[in-house]
Amino acid sequence: MTVSDPLRDPPGERSVEALLSFGVVNLDKPAGPSAHQVAAWVRDLADVEQAAHAGTLDPKVTGCLPTMLGDATRLAPVFLEGAKEYVAVLELHGLPPTDVEATVAAFEAEIYQKPPRKSAVVRRLRSREIYNLDLLELKDRQALLRIRCESGTYIRKLCHDLGLALGTGGHMGNLRRVGTDPFDDTDLVTLQDLADGLAWAREDDRRRSPAQGAGEGYEEFLREVVSPAERAMEHLPAVTIARSAAVEVAEGAPVYAPGVIEIDEVAAGLDPGADDLLACYTPDGSAVCLGKLVGDPDAESGEVVSLERVLV
Repeated sequence: MTVSDPLRDPPGERSVEALLSFGVVNLDKPAGPSAHQVAAWVRDLADVEQAAHAGTLDPKVTGCLPTMLGDATRLAPVFLEGAKEYVAVLELHGLPPTDVEATVAAFEAEIYQKPPRKSAVVRRLRSREIYNLDLLELKDRQALLRIRCESGTYIRKLCHDLGLALGTGGHMGNLRRVGTDPFDDTDLVTLQDLADGLAWAREDDRRRSPAQGAGEGYEEFLREVVSPAERAMEHLPAVTIARSAAVEVAEGAPVYAPGVIEIDEVAAGLDPGADDLLACYTPDGSAVCLGKLVGDPDAESGEVVSLERVLV
């Protein structure tokens, strides 16, 4: 990459410094601190100007908290597009009836919720989709639930409403988030993993002479902990654009038809003017921008993608 080239190297070829300036950590949030506090710790550990979490978790809640580093904080809107998945304990206030499974299954639909009083958003009725709601186990007055739902669903309120529907009353006990698209709990890392990876990579770098270049070894562990920020965009419709078009995007221009090289099947199925967020990449897989389809990619001319967030 030359000095005048605003585009990043391919995701797999970036230096540690470049990775930390546009990276994401699939963090396993511990119980106790707020999500905001965890993001601040990550920022300080990585020694970057900014870090942001993807979706608030209350202090007592644990689990999947993707945390964006540096310029990757511009990717926050992508987490509004995907689903969230939780494992929750529903604490019933009385002995459960015989039709618990059927009652729980009835909530696998579009539901209506009003945000709780302590929430930071306006308290007005809104709909949210519950994609899957499974009763994993029922023991005494506790029901173990697995919930896959639309972003913005209040699990505490869902548990309250389930308790009312069961006729016993109920509240949410323990809660763990096990997924926020496109991340899940199969490769979560801890704050300790991040601290170790950073310390080892920096120590490895200090021990090498400039002639030896960047180290591998311990640096390899850090690369398992911090992913290129493009990973956060994997669930979005994708458009590949020419490098020349990407340079124009870096200067604020939208994506025009001559610059489009390829679109995936999902993006091809979108109607121009749809509200779906999509991602644009260079041919080597480096992220360029987030945008929305506004024109025909097969046209000879005209605007195809309007800009939402420029990533270069």
